[in-house]
Amino acid sequence: MKNYITVVGLEVHAELKTKTKAFCSCSTEFGAKPNTHVCPVCLGMPGALPVMNKKVVEFAIRAGLALNCEIKNFNKFDRKNYFYPDLSKNYQISQFDKPICEHGHIDIRVGDQKKTIGITRIHMEEDAGKLVHSGTTISTSDSSAVDYNRAGVPLIEIVSEPDMRGAAEARAYLEQLKAILEYTDVCDCKMQEGSLRCDANISIMPEGAKEFGTRAEIKNLNSFRALERAIDYEVARQMEILEDNGHVVQETRTWDDANGVTLSMRSKEEAHDYRYFPEPDLVPINLDNAWIEEIRQGMPELPAARLERLLKLGLPEESAILIVNTKEMADYFDEGTKHTKDVKGFANWMLGDVSAYLNTENLTIKDFKVTPDHLAELVELINKGTLSSKLAKKVFAEMLKGNEAPQALVKKLGLEQVSDEGAIAKIVDEVLAKNPQSVADFKAGKGKAIGFLVGQVMKASHGKANPGIVNKMLKDKMQ
Repeated sequence: MKNYITVVGLEVHAELKTKTKAFCSCSTEFGAKPNTHVCPVCLGMPGALPVMNKKVVEFAIRAGLALNCEIKNFNKFDRKNYFYPDLSKNYQISQFDKPICEHGHIDIRVGDQKKTIGITRIHMEEDAGKLVHSGTTISTSDSSAVDYNRAGVPLIEIVSEPDMRGAAEARAYLEQLKAILEYTDVCDCKMQEGSLRCDANISIMPEGAKEFGTRAEIKNLNSFRALERAIDYEVARQMEILEDNGHVVQETRTWDDANGVTLSMRSKEEAHDYRYFPEPDLVPINLDNAWIEEIRQGMPELPAARLERLLKLGLPEESAILIVNTKEMADYFDEGTKHTKDVKGFANWMLGDVSAYLNTENLTIKDFKVTPDHLAELVELINKGTLSSKLAKKVFAEMLKGNEAPQALVKKLGLEQVSDEGAIAKIVDEVLAKNPQSVADFKAGKGKAIGFLVGQVMKASHGKANPGIVNKMLKDKMQ
C-alpha cells in the first residue's frame, strides 16, 4: 500500500448573535415552535423586500479582524440559486466574488507542533431552514418536515485554505476558531443547537504528488468528535478505492454518526452551477475606514493574548491552554484569581474536581453553582493549613449543594484541620505504640512504612490532623 497525504479544508458556518434575522425583523431565538419566527421576507413571498441588518456587518468585521483578515471596503450580496426543500425562495442571499473579508489566518497547536492555517475568505449569508427527518439521517428517512424558523438567520461562512493534514489538525483548527468566535461574542458556538457547524473537504494524494486528489465534501458536522471520525473514515474509504485502482468521485456526502460512516448524497456542484448574480434588492456595501477602526479599538482580549498572560502568571502551558480554550472557563479563572494569589492551585481545582463534576453532570462552567470567589476561598483555606486536601474535597462536595461559603461550612461541619502539636503528639504516640513492626521497618530503611503510620494517625484524628506536621513528628520520634 502506498503512503498517502491527507488534505483537509473546512467551511465553517457560524450563526451570528443578532436578535433579529439578516434581512427582516423576525426573532433568531432558538427552540421556538416550528414556523413561528417567519414573515413574508424570510419565507420569500413575492414582492417582499430584504433590508440589511447593520449588526450582521459589524459582527462580520469583528470576526474578520480577529482572524487577521483584510476587511474589504467594497463588498456586495449575490443570489446563489439552487432548489432544496429548506430554501423557501429557491435562492440564498450570500456573497460570491466580493466577500467582506479575505486572506486571513490563525495559528493552531497540535502537541508540541505549531502551524498556521490560512483563511481564504469570510462572507455573510442567510441560513436556510431546517429539515426534520423521520429517520436517523436523510439517507435512512422516508419523509422530512421543514421548519423555516432558521431561514434568514445571519451566518458568516469561514473558508479555510486546504492546509490541514489530518483529523488532529482539523480539530485543533475548529477548536481555536470556536474560541475566537466566543471571545469576540459574534457567535454563541452551541454546536448541539447547530449555531456552529462545518463542512469538511477531504482528499488524499500519494506522497510526492504535486496535485491534490479528488475531494469529497462531508456536510454539517456539528461536533469535534464527528469531525475527527468523519475525516478518518473518509480517508480510509478513499484509500481503499485508490488501492483497488478505482477513482474517487467528487461528491457531497453526509455523516452517519450512529454507524460511523459517510454516505453519498449527490454529485458535487461547482460554483458556476449556482448561477450567481448580484442581489438586485440590496445595494452594495461601502465600509467607512473610521467605522472599521472603531470596531478594531473595541475588540476584546483574544485567546492567544490571554494564553500569553496566563503563562506569565506561571501556569503550566497545558493547563493554560485548557482554560483559555473556553471563554467562560477563562472568565471564571480571571474572576477567581482576584481572590487568591495561588493561581496554580486555583487552576488545579478548576481542571480537576470542577471539570470532573461538570463532565459527570453534563454541565458547562456557566451552569456551575460554586462562584469563583468561593472556590478561591477554599484554595486559601488549604494554603493556610485550615483544611487538608482530603477535607477540602468534603467541603467542596457540600459547596456543590448550594454554594455556601467554605469557611462557614468548615465551622458547620467541624472539619477544621488540627495543627496543635500537643494534640497531634498524643495521637502519634498512641499510633507508634500500637505498631511496633512498622516502626522497626522504618528504622530498617523501609520508607513505605511512614506512609502507613501517617494513614493511621489521620484515621485516628478523623482526617483533621495536619499531614505535614504528622509526617515530621513521626520521623522525629522514630529517629
